[in-house]
Amino acid sequence: MRVNLKTIRALAGLLLFLLGASIAAAASGEYFVYIGTYTRTHGKGIYTFRFQAASGKLTAVSLAAETPSPAFLAVHPNQKFLYAANEHDGPDVPGKNSTVSAYSVDPKTGALTFLNRVSSHGEGPAHIAVDKTGKALLAANYRSGSLALLPIQADGRLGEATGFAQHHGIGPKPRAEGPHAHGAAFSPDNRFALVADRGLDQVLIYRIDWSKGTLTPNDPPVFDATPGAGPRHLFFHPNGRILYELNEPGSTVTVLAYDAAGGTVKRIQEITTLPPGFTGTSATAQLQTDRAGKFLYASNRGADSIAVFAIDPAKGTLTPVEHVSTQGKTPRDFSLDPTGGYLFAGNQNSDTVVLFRVDAQTGRLTPTGQTLEQVPEPACVVFVPVQ
Repeated sequence: MRVNLKTIRALAGLLLFLLGASIAAAASGEYFVYIGTYTRTHGKGIYTFRFQAASGKLTAVSLAAETPSPAFLAVHPNQKFLYAANEHDGPDVPGKNSTVSAYSVDPKTGALTFLNRVSSHGEGPAHIAVDKTGKALLAANYRSGSLALLPIQADGRLGEATGFAQHHGIGPKPRAEGPHAHGAAFSPDNRFALVADRGLDQVLIYRIDWSKGTLTPNDPPVFDATPGAGPRHLFFHPNGRILYELNEPGSTVTVLAYDAAGGTVKRIQEITTLPPGFTGTSATAQLQTDRAGKFLYASNRGADSIAVFAIDPAKGTLTPVEHVSTQGKTPRDFSLDPTGGYLFAGNQNSDTVVLFRVDAQTGRLTPTGQTLEQVPEPACVVFVPVQ
C-alpha cells in the first residue's frame, strides 16, 4: 500500500483545523440556551437565546421549534441532538396520548431540525433522561404511572420503546394516590434505571439489559420514601455514591447512600427545602448540584425560592446556606450553566427566566439584574455549546 504524502498533509491539516475550532468553541464559553414551555395558553414550543458566560450577556429570545408542550428537554451527550417530552394529549400517534420528539441541533446557529416523534407509551411524560453513552432515553409518564426505555439511533432519531414498566398500587396515607412516575435517572454505571414515583411514595429501581433494551425490577425493586413525601426528581452526586431525592408535596430532600453493586439505596438524611418560619403552601420542583459536588440547589413553588445547601464532602449530607427569591412565581425549573457561574430560574407563572450569579466558594446566589421576559410558561432550561 503506497502512502500519499499530500493526502497525509491534508488530513493532518483537517485534524488541526477541527481541533482548533473545538478549542476556540470551548474557550468562547458561548451557549445556546433552550427553554421548554407549556403551550396551553400563549406558548408555542421550544424557545432559545444565546448566552456568553464570560460577560453574562444574553441575546433576545426566539422560537426554535413549534411543538405541543415540550415541558422537559434533554440533550444528547454529543451535543448534536435535543429531545423533548411532549406532555399533552393529541392524535400524533394512534392510540397513544403523549410523545417524545427528537431534533438535530445546528452547532453554529442553534436552529433545531425535527427528526421524528414516537409514543412515550403512557400519558403525560413529565421527565426524560438520556444515558451517558447516548444509546437510549428514559421517559417517565406521570399521568399513567409508567416508564419507557426508547433506543436512540445513530442519526439521533428515536426508536419505539424496547423496555417498559407499568407501576401499580396505591401509595400510603396521608395522600394514598395511584402511580405517578416523575423523575427518571440512569445510574452512574448505566446498569440501572431509577424513577421517582410521586403517587406511590417510592423510588423504583430497574436493571437494564442493554443487549435486549429491557427493564427488569431490581432486588429489592423499590425504596419506600417517607409517607406523604411524594418523590419528584432524582439527582446523583458527582461521586456516584450519593443520590438526592426531591420530594414535591413534602418540600424536602432525602439524602440516600447508593450501593452501585446492587443498585440499592439507604436513607441518610431528610431536610426541608423551605425557609424558616414559612407557613404558606408550597411544593418543590427541581434540584441540581454544582459540578464539584459542593452545593445542592432546590426550587420551591409557592415559597418561590431557590434553597441552597452545602454538601458534606465525606457524608453527602446537607446544611442550609440560604433561600433566595426567584423574583417570579412558580419556579418550575432552573439550571446551572455549564461553567457553573450562573443559575437560570424559569418562573412558570410569571413568564420569565431570571439570571443569578453563583459564588463558587459559598454557593450563594446573587441576581444579575437580567431577566428574560415574555417567555411563555417556562418549564425546562438546557444548554448546548456554540461551535
